[in-house]
Amino acid sequence: MYYAKTEATMNLDDLKAYKLVRKENLSDIRSTGYLLRHIKTGARIMVIENDDDNKVFNIAFRTPPKNSTGVAHILEHSVLCGSRDFPLKDPFVELVKGSLNTFLNAMTYPDKTCYPVASCNDQDFQNLMHVYLDAVFYPNIYKKEEIFRQEGWSYHLEKPEGPLTYNGVVYNEMKGAFSSPDDVLERDIMNSLFPDITYGCESGGDPDNIPELSYEEFLEFHRTYYHPSNSYIYLYGNMDMTAKLDFIDRNYLSAFDSLDVDSEIREQQPFDKMHDLVMEYPVAESENEENNSYLAYSVVTGTAMDTLKCTAFDILDYALLSTPGAPLKKALLDAGIGSDVYGSYEDGIRQTYFDVVAKGAHPGRKEEFVSIIRKVLTDTVENGIDPKALEAGINYMEFRYREADFSSYPKGLIYGLDILDNWLYDDEHPFAQVQLIPVFDKLKELKNQGYFEDLIQRYLLDNPHGSVLTLNPSRGLTARKAKALEDKLDAYLSSLSEEEKTELVKKTANLEQYQEAPEDPEATKCIPMLKREDIRKEITPFTNEALDIDGSLFLYHEVPTNGIGYLDLMFDLKDLADEKIPYLGLLKSVLGYVDTAHYTYGELTNEINAQTGGIMCGVEVFDHADSVDAFRAFFSVRGKTMYPKIDVLFKMIREIINTSSLKDTKRLHEIIAQVKSRAQSSLVSAGHSTAVLRAASYTSPMAAFQDKMAGIAYYQFIEKLDKEFEERKDDLVKELSHLMQEILRPEYLCVSYTGERDSLMDVQKQVKALKQTLHKEAVSVQHQNMTCVKENEGFTTSGQVQYVAQTGNFRKKGYEYTGALNILKVALSYDYLWTNIRVKGGAYGCMSGFKRSGESFFVSYRDPHLRRTLDVFKGIPEYVRSFKADEREMTKYIIGTISGKDVPRTPKMQGAISRSAWFCGITEEMAQKERDEILKASETDIQELAPLIEAILDNDAVCVVGSEPAIEKEKELFDTVLPLISC
Repeated sequence: MYYAKTEATMNLDDLKAYKLVRKENLSDIRSTGYLLRHIKTGARIMVIENDDDNKVFNIAFRTPPKNSTGVAHILEHSVLCGSRDFPLKDPFVELVKGSLNTFLNAMTYPDKTCYPVASCNDQDFQNLMHVYLDAVFYPNIYKKEEIFRQEGWSYHLEKPEGPLTYNGVVYNEMKGAFSSPDDVLERDIMNSLFPDITYGCESGGDPDNIPELSYEEFLEFHRTYYHPSNSYIYLYGNMDMTAKLDFIDRNYLSAFDSLDVDSEIREQQPFDKMHDLVMEYPVAESENEENNSYLAYSVVTGTAMDTLKCTAFDILDYALLSTPGAPLKKALLDAGIGSDVYGSYEDGIRQTYFDVVAKGAHPGRKEEFVSIIRKVLTDTVENGIDPKALEAGINYMEFRYREADFSSYPKGLIYGLDILDNWLYDDEHPFAQVQLIPVFDKLKELKNQGYFEDLIQRYLLDNPHGSVLTLNPSRGLTARKAKALEDKLDAYLSSLSEEEKTELVKKTANLEQYQEAPEDPEATKCIPMLKREDIRKEITPFTNEALDIDGSLFLYHEVPTNGIGYLDLMFDLKDLADEKIPYLGLLKSVLGYVDTAHYTYGELTNEINAQTGGIMCGVEVFDHADSVDAFRAFFSVRGKTMYPKIDVLFKMIREIINTSSLKDTKRLHEIIAQVKSRAQSSLVSAGHSTAVLRAASYTSPMAAFQDKMAGIAYYQFIEKLDKEFEERKDDLVKELSHLMQEILRPEYLCVSYTGERDSLMDVQKQVKALKQTLHKEAVSVQHQNMTCVKENEGFTTSGQVQYVAQTGNFRKKGYEYTGALNILKVALSYDYLWTNIRVKGGAYGCMSGFKRSGESFFVSYRDPHLRRTLDVFKGIPEYVRSFKADEREMTKYIIGTISGKDVPRTPKMQGAISRSAWFCGITEEMAQKERDEILKASETDIQELAPLIEAILDNDAVCVVGSEPAIEKEKELFDTVLPLISC
């Protein structure tokens, strides 16, 4: 279905500045691909031409760091802070505010830095490309040292006597990153495998090393690597490629001469024997050190340029480790080595590697951990890999490749980033990542010929280039490092003369003045932007067709899906008692992962993935547009498949919801331990979401429901259940069994289906049959209203930064929702909050949100501050009341707002958005009214929102997730201070 070819339109004869290296028909993605070289500089150019209106541009550079000062990462931030043609402090922010982009960001990887943009609007795309090219080649970093000090690091000294601290956006971002044990482990694994090359360094920057970077070293890194001769330029989509390439040459590349840039990513010499390392990571005082280590077995598996082998290892990861019941996972869990077992295959760098990780392990069991891995691998080679597991793995990967559904991310963006996995290393097959269908076909041939077993023997058993890493928890490590840093800075301050201290105070004040100074209104006009007239006036219609299947709502979304049907079976939870909600959260992690009547849980997963695109259970919650506290919740069973396999999809769903066995309490405990392990990671890594949900739960019944089902309250439930499992396991089986009887009933069933009409009849027929198999026995209904308790909380972690959230509901104070709130969100996120929390405060991020129900939030992300951030929130009403924006600035905000709403939708997204509108009670008329309010908004409309913001803040609902010292220092702000993780 992906083999239609688009005829090329690029006129190669007009490209005098470029040399054609290769042209290929990329039938997998219905495109024509060109590989070009810029004749004067040697810049590498890739063009992928097709009929996709979501156009993508990316310029990337090989940027191998030689140390862990984070120079590549700091430079990625800094070049976007003004340039030759766009001499503003932050043109990136101006673009976000006033562009119809579908993607706008920059990323630092271990060996490359990428600057991608995307847009469906031709002029907007041209503007974005222009700003990014100017930023990377002619940044203001040479004129303004303040950029380096703001984005990287600087001494902060407000008065001569101290205290002296470090500040900087990247510095604080990486303090947050180094607070996550999973991130620490990932870095330590890579460093252990490649100690002598660039992968032995932390490209993002180690907070201990970032202050070692000098301004001159920072500039020299740019001079060395940000040159056309070291660039990889990528264009994708439906546009005049000849005109784009001509623009790039005339305005940028032609101004440079060829330069011999030594950016080669060298390979690590193989080890003679596996390295054995012991490292440590910080835990809070409340966390256990016992049985809280990570054990990791990691092996280098060749290079990223061998696409067949890399794809095979992705499938081996599935078959051996990642899928439930996979032999490595099962053997380690059966032996009790770790509460969670997982791993990955890393192929985004030149030398790839495969790792197996046991989390929640005892360090004394390291030898047993290694022995079990090697025994399972040896047995697998001798006896062969389960053919069904290989079949499922290949189908799973191929289905997702053909589907090409990357949610809100443009396809062309993901293709381009994947392509760099080959292209960056001068591979002879740069298009390999978008030519995988023949690779999958080849692997289907090889799966019965010992190919996969040979890979295991060669790379995972006989290969000494690997490491065994033990990562041990250390209580007080964060405090010790903080004290050492404080002592270091105190000593440095004491070593300075009075004149030097005065100079440091002056530099601190100068940086703040630079940050606070408003942009020159005339200078902002250099950023090209669209007009209001360029914006589509009409909303994208919903695709809801309400049908009836034997009394059940069947919501049909007719969308072209390339032969894939997307199914949601939704069971209304309107009669669920509050005390059952945490068990509901657990049930979604149990169904599909335990034995059924005809399959073990491992066989079940392989059968599903061999035949369909996957099945998963979840809980969906919708607030209602016409009510403040009303919401609807559903237990959902979601699946997707090619149309000819719809009957198989329903067969496997019936197998799960009708015959799942909960009697294997050992398996239940494994699932609970895994849920606990992964919740620990996600609650901290997504601390902003954690804090917002918890704060909202103080007053919002919907948020309280979600918190009990997936937030901090749910984690506390799981933590206790794991600890008391032996005493509670029999009751747990009864609770889950009864819960299934309560909710998986025909009277509660609603269906949402996205697909083409010729598949509809089959789905309706299957739904009718399914309804006959659901629970019909009598059950008692004990529904009660959700209760909320307001108790401002601080949750302490071992981290070094905070996530500060404040929430409230403006509709409870009598105010109505308006589309202008969407504009205010953009203005806050990229003006007031951005300036005060990110630019001046050094936090990595700041966000706000306003829902139709009135629920609203303000939150910071990886923030070195706490009370100061809450004070910034207090200043929002005055900012809104005095909001000023001329017609140009107002138009910019409107365009930026619409950009977030007009993201191109995949078929799956079209169905999901329409379904959400239906259950939230949002009509097309309401959506159009909101859009009209956005398009017609004025400065006055924003100013009139000040009382509404005051109503939100008057709620005084605050939750902070962050470091123990910071929260303890401000504990009077909270009713309760608790450890986030207590065991």
